[in-house]
This record gives sequence, C-alpha cells and structure tokens, in this order.
Amino acid sequence: MAQWTSAVGAAQLARLLGSQQDRPAGPGTRRPPAYRALADGIRLLVLEGRVPVAARLPAERELALALSVSRTTVAAAYEALRGEGFLESRRGAGSWTAVPAGNPVPARGLEPLPPEALGSMIDLGCAALPAPEPWLTRAVQGALEELPPYAHTHGDYPAGLPALRAMIADRYTQRGIATMPEQIMVTTGAMGAIDAICHLFGGRGERIAVESPSYANILQLMREAGARLVPVAMAEGLTGWDLDRWRQVLREAAPRIAYVVADFHNPTGALADEDQRRRLVDAARSAGTVLVADETMSELWLDEDVEMPRPVCGFDPAGSTVITVGSASKAFWAGMRIGWVRAAPDVIRSLVAARAYADLGTPVLEQLAVNWLFGTGGWEEAVELRRTQARHNRDELVSAVRRELPGWEFDVPRGGLTLWVRTGGLSGSRLAEAGERVGVRVPSGPRFGVDGAFEGYVRLPFTVGGAVAEEAAARLAAAARIVETGGTTGGEAPRTFVA
Repeated sequence: MAQWTSAVGAAQLARLLGSQQDRPAGPGTRRPPAYRALADGIRLLVLEGRVPVAARLPAERELALALSVSRTTVAAAYEALRGEGFLESRRGAGSWTAVPAGNPVPARGLEPLPPEALGSMIDLGCAALPAPEPWLTRAVQGALEELPPYAHTHGDYPAGLPALRAMIADRYTQRGIATMPEQIMVTTGAMGAIDAICHLFGGRGERIAVESPSYANILQLMREAGARLVPVAMAEGLTGWDLDRWRQVLREAAPRIAYVVADFHNPTGALADEDQRRRLVDAARSAGTVLVADETMSELWLDEDVEMPRPVCGFDPAGSTVITVGSASKAFWAGMRIGWVRAAPDVIRSLVAARAYADLGTPVLEQLAVNWLFGTGGWEEAVELRRTQARHNRDELVSAVRRELPGWEFDVPRGGLTLWVRTGGLSGSRLAEAGERVGVRVPSGPRFGVDGAFEGYVRLPFTVGGAVAEEAAARLAAAARIVETGGTTGGEAPRTFVA
C-alpha cells in the first residue's frame, strides 16, 4: 500500500525549484554539485510546507526532463534525500516526501512558536502583539458580569449575540456606512469569516483572484478549499492596487471571488486610496465578482497625519458586490478570536444557515468582552495603546535592519504590522532555514505568493522593539552571511535571549 497522500507534478516542482535563485557566487564561493543543489531545493520546499509531507514526487525521468538535467542528477538527489530522512521510496509505489524522525511536521501557514521555544528563538513569523493590558482583563471582568442571563440559554448564537451585532452595525453607521444588525454575522476570527465566505461562494475548482503577494494563511485556506488562485500583482511601492491589471483579470478570468486587503495590506503595508477602491468595486460589479474586503488592519494607522479613505463597502451602496470582514484579533489581541462579516441580509442568512454544519457559533464570553470594549470606550483606548507600541517597534526594527543589512530594501508603511523586505538577491527560503539555525524565525516571501513567487523577499512584523529588535536584525545578518557564503554556523547554538 502506498504511503503518499498527494502528488506533485514535474512541471509544478520545476516551477517551485526555479524560484529559489540565490545571488551569483562571489570569488572563492564554492557552488554545490548539481545533485546537491537539487536535493537542498526539495528539502527547503518540504521544510517550508510548500511541498507537503507524504507528497509523491515525480519519477526520476519526468523530473529530469522538466529540469533539463540528467536522470543521474535526479537519482543522486533522491538518494541524498532518502539518506537524510526527507524521502521514502518503495518499488512500485514511487517516492514521497517525509521528515526525519523527531522533526516537527512543517506547517503550511504561519503559526506562532510555542512559549517554551521563545527563550532561544526570536519569533518574527507571527504578526501579533501581546494583549494591551489592562484592557483585556477589564473586558473579561465586564463580560463575566454580563454573563449570567446568557448562562440560562442554550448558548448557541449562529449569527452572533444580538447585542454585539447591533454594536458592530452602529460602528459602521458611525463611519458613514448605514448598517443594520441583520447585515452582521459574528465569527470565530477573520479566518472563520473568510472560510465561511469561501465555502458559500467559492466551491472546489472556483477561481479566486488574490493580491500578489497576499496574506499567507488566507492563501493556504483557499488552497485547502480547492480554489484556483489567480494572482494580481500589487502596484509598485506602497501605492495600493494596479487597477489596469485588476480590470484585466476580472474581465478575462471571471473569478467568483476576489480577496483584497485595502487597509495596510498584509504583507506590504500598502494603503489603497479612495479612487482605487471605487474603481475596483465598479470592476468587480461589472464582472459579477464578489469582492471580499479584509479590513482587519483598518484601525492600525501608525502616523498621526494618515487620512483613512472610506471603507471599500462605502462604494457599494446597494450592497450587492462587497462583503467586508473585520476582526478584533489584529487591532486588539490575537487571542481574542472574534471576527465579523458585513454583507447584504440575504448573504448573512445564507452564511448563518451554512454554519450549522461548521462551528455552530462563536464563544459567548469573548463576544461579551468585545461588546464591553465597544460600549465603554475601552476599545479606542486599547487600540491607541496598540498603535503606540507598533509605531515604536516599527521605527526601532527599521533602524536595526538598515544598520545590520544595508543592502536590503523596503518602503516603510504608515500603518499595519508588517514590513515587506527585498533581500538583496538572497533566497528568502534559504534565509528562513539559516535563521532557524541562528535563532530567528522569519517567513520567506514565497509563503505570500502563488507558485514560488517572491523568493527574494521576507516579511518582518512589528512585534519586537528595543534590544530584541537589535538582536533580531543581528541574527538576520548572520543568516544572510550563511546564505551568501554557503557556510554554516559552525555548530554554535543560538544564545538564549530574554527581553
């Protein structure tokens, strides 16, 4: 019986491997043999989760033809991977990817490190800050005071607590977007909201247009749902969307859904202006595409003079084109798994009906905590605290990276939680692997793209500042030296660092 559970075609694997381009070798730098370079490339794809564990690899002859190398090179690479525990084979069943015994199975998204790993590893993988105390504690205490009446009910509210739905609707109305509670569904975080939308509108095989790059976990969620992702390149710098490209994709590919982050885009930090929002909504309406606007970063402007454009849904007065997703997880705390959907009432009814076969509802106590924050002014104070912390972290991280890695390029965003960095020609995948060895965890650019795009990038979040930011930049510089020289850390373990 075969041990593989999926398969990777020769052309697909060749595309993924082809994205792993390092800068040209300098004087005295030794290039590895072709089979070793191929084995290293496949191993990196497995370690990053871009090729899943237990995926059947192409036959040696097929991959050799796709890569224009000899079959002997592929055979030697496969043999090296078998010896390292990254490949298993059986006659008649082929070869499939594996991980060596004792290694954790690679994640295909971006998950935070477990707390026990934080002593020796600086985690730049997760763009989330600690809770803004004392507001978390106060919100939970306030929720406990409001809990008794709900404890006498069944506790299942598929659309969300009526009080919270009304509160969220009022907040949209205050922003100039008239909204009724019937247009709101409370979800388990923004991920829960987008998962529900994808299952309602984007069945298996449906096209979904996405920004390129885009948020890694959402891309993986859509892949797992069986969607066919259609990437649309962002405009240069932090200027938002390229509307000519969007109009072309919407017209020619006719995607069922388009997913966008207009407010301090993750990972680039771009802010789309009002004209871009209006034109994209018009183009989506003309194409019959449902436009899903993720505004989880909308309150995280970091510079005082930023003028926020109207929400994307403000350009869809009929409510027939735009579905908005919001969340408490980025602006407040990732542990507060409360999100919401704003859409036309008939869409909300369909989402609520489908929820009976998913998670039934969102935890009542957390909904009460968010409702308390909204109703008391605690939300505004907590988010202002979050902005101050993120602003300081951004400025300190930018200074540290510029000093330690002057060849790396980036535009400093005016909001959000992430810095999108061009790594001076180095492979982001190899930087991520070398970073693990020197004690800094950083996600490579291809996690945010489709089919291996953005190999020359990494994403750095504004989650560390001060001495930790200095140390993180120093470790990134050490990782860069390893990649540049093809060297090693010399067996030295990363030193423990306490903030």
